[in-house]
Amino acid sequence: MEELLDFFHLNIDFPITDPTWIFFLVLVIILFAPIVLERLRIPHIIGMILAGIVIGEHGFNILARDSSFELFGKVGLYYIMFLAGLEMNMEDFKSIRVKATVLGLLAFIFPLGIGVWTNLNLLGYGLITSVLLASMYASHTLIAYPIVIRYGINRQRAVSIAVGGTAVTDTLTLLVLAVIAGMYKGDTSDMFWVWLVLKVVVLSVVIMLTFPRIGRWFFRRYSDQVVQYIFVMAMVFLGAGLMELIGMEGILGAFLAGLVLNRLIPHVSPLMSHLEFVGNALFIPYFLIGVGMLINVNVLFGHIDSIKVAGVMIVVALLGKWIASWLTQKIYRMKAVERELMFGLSNAQAAATLAAVLVGYNIILPSGERLLNEDVLNGTILLILVTCVVSSFITEHAAKRIAMDDAELDEEKEQQKERILIPVANPDTLDKLMQLALVVRDEKRTDNLVALNVINDNNDSVRLEMRGKRSLERAAQIAASANVFLKTVSRFDLNIATGILHTAKETEATTIVIGLHNKANIVDSFFGNLTEDLLKNTYQQVMIARFLMPVNTLRRIIVAVPPKSEFEHGFVKWITHLCRMSSQLGCRLHFFAHPQTLGYIKGYIQKKHKDVMTEYQELDNWDDLLIITGQVNYDHLLVIVSSRRGSISYDSSFERLPMQVSRYFNNNSIMLLYPDQKGDPNETLSFADPRGWAETQYYDKVGNWFYKWFKKDS
Repeated sequence: MEELLDFFHLNIDFPITDPTWIFFLVLVIILFAPIVLERLRIPHIIGMILAGIVIGEHGFNILARDSSFELFGKVGLYYIMFLAGLEMNMEDFKSIRVKATVLGLLAFIFPLGIGVWTNLNLLGYGLITSVLLASMYASHTLIAYPIVIRYGINRQRAVSIAVGGTAVTDTLTLLVLAVIAGMYKGDTSDMFWVWLVLKVVVLSVVIMLTFPRIGRWFFRRYSDQVVQYIFVMAMVFLGAGLMELIGMEGILGAFLAGLVLNRLIPHVSPLMSHLEFVGNALFIPYFLIGVGMLINVNVLFGHIDSIKVAGVMIVVALLGKWIASWLTQKIYRMKAVERELMFGLSNAQAAATLAAVLVGYNIILPSGERLLNEDVLNGTILLILVTCVVSSFITEHAAKRIAMDDAELDEEKEQQKERILIPVANPDTLDKLMQLALVVRDEKRTDNLVALNVINDNNDSVRLEMRGKRSLERAAQIAASANVFLKTVSRFDLNIATGILHTAKETEATTIVIGLHNKANIVDSFFGNLTEDLLKNTYQQVMIARFLMPVNTLRRIIVAVPPKSEFEHGFVKWITHLCRMSSQLGCRLHFFAHPQTLGYIKGYIQKKHKDVMTEYQELDNWDDLLIITGQVNYDHLLVIVSSRRGSISYDSSFERLPMQVSRYFNNNSIMLLYPDQKGDPNETLSFADPRGWAETQYYDKVGNWFYKWFKKDS
């Protein structure tokens, strides 16, 4: 290298210290490593680590592992743990939290137990050294987590179990590390470890209680995406810093921050897209390259003791994690590919392992020896390299199989084509209507959003056209920032209602999302002429919404359902949309309906959306919605399922609905939902009925059975 530079008369000293060239070389690695290794069918993560080995001081010494790698590396490590908590499906996690705890305990106990025995008997270390070294086998880092994000399976059950197990395992490992480190820092009181556990528990509770409230308050007042991103990152590092303040590693605080901010950042939101983009594009690759720069491949040659120690460490770590994954799979009767995915995610050693070995290496015993000698330090580097490679390959293989299986299932379902039309006439409601459309849409479809601007053919059409163009650009920007394709349509028509109706037919829209009309004067109607014309002349589902706060800050969805609505053609569709919304926002669905209707709703949700948090309450008197006013708070969304005149569930009391909404719910976010009036009624009931009794046409017989079933099950 130096001879080549001398030939071109270039004076460059290695390792390079100029910040410009350091950052340039890192960007080149981040750019080309995935491109090159993709052709070799090697996971991208391994490419970053191998690149770090090549350019590091133990390779060609092109770059030194300076403070920038330490800074960005720590940010990347926190980012991995934060995204792991943020991507976790909280509804799924509640149902698998016991499984995650079991995996975490098994992944801690088996590597620790096997490790202590092998360290004492095979390597001849003392008890304290053996315990600390064995705790390193137990810890793991979610190095391979970006792989499951790339394959879109981050909300799979096995992934949630592995992520939750990581939090349990690393917490126990870090507690062991803190206790042993405290023993050599003079903190040898009998109550030391008790106080440490107590501080961790208290701080975790404080984070879980205060961070969501602070986040909800902030998001309601500030909508700028850059400001929101900076706020979220500040919360992540606040959580990490507080954990370090009490003697724990910051990765636990970063994970908790992601867990508690989960509900405020929907999976399909622009903010989520920005968080994933910045992390995967810069911080996480920086961390992986920094890990590679620590690895010294020279230990493979001429260091028999290091190889022996590394061999024992690698075998024990992999064996312990495999046993934990195998037992978890057998206990809960999971699929073999799920065991493979859990094992792949839970066997990579990096963050906590490095922390433990560096702490042990820096502890000097009274005899002058180090608690963990150089053989252990070198063996740890090999352990990190091998486990990261194994983790990446296994996770990639399992993730690909699961993604292919999911794709085949989706093709078999052949679901009805979905397309949501969003008229964007009012710039004040545009952002919230787009947020609503993003959380109710089917994520697996790429072309199901259409934004429309209708221009009246009048003298002011030029100004309206320019304003509409800006609105469409804003809608496209919101969708693009969430990685969602949006088709934009601008058209001239005699009036806005006609333009919406024509566009709905041309685009085959199945749902129309509009804002609630603002009354201009006392003689103006509640819905306005536009909405009334739409309801009279279309059979598609119409969502009429008014949000007083950002959609992602809602805490509960209250749904008032009229009797016999289960026999409407759009029954399944509106429940599906509300379940998607509940899942994305992490909030509870609370249904108020007649007991017979509640039976159908509960049957469908338990069959198709059993992970959604729900509550059910009888509403015998639909004539007066006053009885549910006490249930609707300022941060709730009230959804009133209505129907058009002449439909099965239509009732004369709907005529008083505008008055009731204006009087009782004027200070609440509200959605008036008019279901589809076209479809196959047998299909609706077959979804609603949990026992497959939809073919019957006797309402009283089926309704009475559901009434008894609902009463019994409740």
